[in-house]
Amino acid sequence: MQQSFVANRRFFDDRNFPRGFTRSGRFTLAEGNLLEKHGLAMQELEQGARQPANDEEQRFVLVCRGEAEATSVYEKTWLKYKQRLAEKRKFHTVFGKKRIADGSDDFSYVETDAD
Repeated sequence: MQQSFVANRRFFDDRNFPRGFTRSGRFTLAEGNLLEKHGLAMQELEQGARQPANDEEQRFVLVCRGEAEATSVYEKTWLKYKQRLAEKRKFHTVFGKKRIADGSDDFSYVETDAD
């Protein structure tokens, strides 16, 4: 039986995870290692740049297309990776208060965006 998800080099996504998968805090150590070792093969399978070599890889392609439910660790980890890419970054806005003099000795405070 042919081994599944064999890649000839490691997979990194420096654009989205510049510190690596495991250091991003978004994947477990096992998931990060799996992505590094097999991510290139999984990406090629999903994009159609590589043909499935066995039933496990064929099922992975079906999961990527949404035609099957993820059950294997490869399928679940890849879907988690794709989900993390799709998540929008949460922006935190910091509001400050500026003192505005109105001509008297009293100051009123107005909320403004801190730049």
